[in-house]
Amino acid sequence: MIKLLIFDLDGTLADTAQDIANAINYAVEPFGLRKFSVEETKAMVGSGISKLLESLLPVKDDNSKEVVTRRFLGYYAGHILDNTKAYPFVKETLPKLGNYKKAVVSNKRETLSKGVLEGLGLSEFFEVVFGSDSVPEKKPSPAPMLKLLEKFGVTRDEAVVIGDSNYDIEAGQAAGIKTVAVTYGFRRREVLKDADFTIDRFDELLNILSLLSKTTINKEVRMPNKHNDDTFKK
Repeated sequence: MIKLLIFDLDGTLADTAQDIANAINYAVEPFGLRKFSVEETKAMVGSGISKLLESLLPVKDDNSKEVVTRRFLGYYAGHILDNTKAYPFVKETLPKLGNYKKAVVSNKRETLSKGVLEGLGLSEFFEVVFGSDSVPEKKPSPAPMLKLLEKFGVTRDEAVVIGDSNYDIEAGQAAGIKTVAVTYGFRRREVLKDADFTIDRFDELLNILSLLSKTTINKEVRMPNKHNDDTFKK
């Protein structure tokens, strides 16, 4: 029986891409770099902002890393909700998941993750929020997932990871936890092919959880594409 749902934040619960792109462009402005589009930002984010910003710098010395990170964090903290919004069906679906313990694991820093959730009115649904600085290792390491299993006293078979990134899927698999990939977020569908389940809308998670509560699922089962038949297919 599933008892714990572990959600990613950016690209899964909330569309934060525009505000992250704006903060990145502000951060790298003194270094003479071109502006990055929202679509480019979606493709880059996921492994943590420090690593991303460092990869963009033309000169990777300690001072440059400190400056670019400080500029990003300062700007983003002040503009965290300018354009950010919850994805469709998130606010309608979370209240229907009251029988499950729920947590968020993000590679965004904890204070910023909580800021997004609070600003969107979602924080009340989650008992725990882990950011990149909450545990020694971040996704794709299984460390945050394993810490949550310990905290809630549940087994690997009693949890599900829901995310839009290969980092979410890899972290869940490394922890031995079932994974659900969402296709509406920051990553292309083909990057998510190794997930146990794939959904095109957040509210389809209810179908997955209902199915998991009734039967043992083969890893090859996938939620159908919304353009196809609405039955489960192997």
